[in-house]
Amino acid sequence: MSDPSLGLTMLGLIVVSIMMGYPTAFTLMGLGAIFGFIAFWDPAHHWWQNRIFDLIAQRTYGVMTNDTLLSVPLFVFMGYIMERAALVDIALRPMLKAGDDIKLASGAITAGGTLGILIPPSVMLIVYAAVAGQSIVKLYAAAMLPGFFLTFLYLVYILGWAIINPRIAPKLPPDQYRVSVPDYLRALERGRSRSVVPGLIAAAFRPVLARSAGYRLIARDLAAIAVPIMLTIGTFTATWWYVVIYNAPEVTTAAVSPATKATAVTAAPVAAPAPARTAPTAAPAEEKPQELGTAAAEQPQELGAGGEAEKPAAHARTDGGPEEMTSLRDPSKDSGAGQIPAHFYAWFWGLGGFSALLLLVYFWRMDGEQLEILKELIASVVPLGVLTAIVLAVILFGICTATESAAVGALGAMYLAVMARYQKAVWWWSLVGFVIGIALGWYEGEDWASLLVAGSIAGTLVGTVVPGLWYLRVSPELRRNMKESTFLTAKTTAMVCWLFVGSALFSAVFALHGGQSLIERWVLSMNLSPLGFQIIAQLIIFLLGWPLEWTEIIVIFCPIFIPLLAHFHIDPILFGTMVAVNLQAAFLSPPVAMSAFYLKGVAPKHVTLNQIFAGMMPYMIIVLICLVFMYVWPGMTLWLPEFLYGK
Repeated sequence: MSDPSLGLTMLGLIVVSIMMGYPTAFTLMGLGAIFGFIAFWDPAHHWWQNRIFDLIAQRTYGVMTNDTLLSVPLFVFMGYIMERAALVDIALRPMLKAGDDIKLASGAITAGGTLGILIPPSVMLIVYAAVAGQSIVKLYAAAMLPGFFLTFLYLVYILGWAIINPRIAPKLPPDQYRVSVPDYLRALERGRSRSVVPGLIAAAFRPVLARSAGYRLIARDLAAIAVPIMLTIGTFTATWWYVVIYNAPEVTTAAVSPATKATAVTAAPVAAPAPARTAPTAAPAEEKPQELGTAAAEQPQELGAGGEAEKPAAHARTDGGPEEMTSLRDPSKDSGAGQIPAHFYAWFWGLGGFSALLLLVYFWRMDGEQLEILKELIASVVPLGVLTAIVLAVILFGICTATESAAVGALGAMYLAVMARYQKAVWWWSLVGFVIGIALGWYEGEDWASLLVAGSIAGTLVGTVVPGLWYLRVSPELRRNMKESTFLTAKTTAMVCWLFVGSALFSAVFALHGGQSLIERWVLSMNLSPLGFQIIAQLIIFLLGWPLEWTEIIVIFCPIFIPLLAHFHIDPILFGTMVAVNLQAAFLSPPVAMSAFYLKGVAPKHVTLNQIFAGMMPYMIIVLICLVFMYVWPGMTLWLPEFLYGK
């Protein structure tokens, strides 16, 4: 008993229910169960034999076996650990205390905060990957350049406004931006520039100077100076390793046979389709898994003997399911991956020389005060920055899957949380773990690179677990932070998973009634151009971003648009990235603008919503400009994933 009007009624009811405040996940499941019961109603059978109950079990099991969602709780836990351990703060009060304009401060914070749904590691992109059946690593790579480009536009706007009107960001008084310098550093300053680096180097080789200043202090300062050098060398070394050593041999090594290449490609583990997605008959070996929640690919017009939905071949997937793999390259089929880009060496050595020159000028002009500032930055910013860079690099370079990278991030967050309280103990136990890892790797006959990886992992594990377990027993604060982080992670993950269960059931019943087919026929009858379809789709998502959370938009409404992308020749990776950017504009625009209410909840009482709204509005326009750039120049989004993983 199916009717397209019932499908449209479902869609209308879910919007009204969400607007009335009903829980989204359980409303989806309730409407799916009720309208599914109507669709499968058969007077010849008892009500408890209705096949909607089989469909509910199948969709729930499909979510339970979706490996793509494993990274959600790990990334969420990483974020909560950082927040509860006070590794990150909300920055509004310090900005207002410094005399910054309320509109400037509120706009910068809300706009910067919404970047979290775009710049990896983004949970929203993970959810979209599971919904659309796309690769998480490709989405992460696609979001990198638009995210940094949008950040660049924000910085240009803020700096331009501050230069034109200096009163909105007045200069701090000297007592708020000057730091005290120890006497021993003042004594080591040399020359007209009062550079402290030559004095520190001389002290390292002259026992008289080192003894007067203190060996430990000299060693600590030299280690601080080495951090920018090590970060720069590490970045360029990793780039050279990936482009020249890791990425290029697939093309340059002629001895590799096509059979070997095919074996390497097929060896990449792809998420197997859940039992709820399979037809009653055995599927061909090359058939790709169905995407979770995509209504067009879930046309259960009739359940087979096993109670499973039979889906027409017209809606079969052609682009593969959500990929949890360490490498996505098939150099035998693409023309981009596996090749050293043109002019790479010129750019590499040019940027390397420029970076070396910048470091030389920086150290030559560094006085004792700047060295103290550098040490404060190393203690506050560098650990989180390095952790974030590692989490992204191991995904983009194909070293780890997204789930494994999320585990690395969660472990690193706990390591930093324990170190923030008990630094000395963590350092010593990390050294012990590093030695153990090196010894085990040497015993197994690993190469030097594997030895360093083994030592780093063992050092992080031992440095986190041993002091952490000890101080969990004696530190109420650490116990409270771990307990709250675990509880909030379980709460958030449960919400996302229940949303997926409800969305999978709702979309299946929606397609069963013919609602998806009706929408597809209606859209195709309009004879829209790809630009017209993009404008309409993004406008609808923008309007939905006012009353709804991004989770509801991704799992309910994106599956309506995704099946239409192939007709308009729109890449799902590009579409998903544009949705992530678009939602930032929605969250920054009145009348709802959830970001404004989040900020108002932690802002001082004299900060009004109107002031926050006024500060946010220009950033909404900047986001729209970024969307135009992304559509006019798709390469800004698609170049990096195509270079890293091929077309």
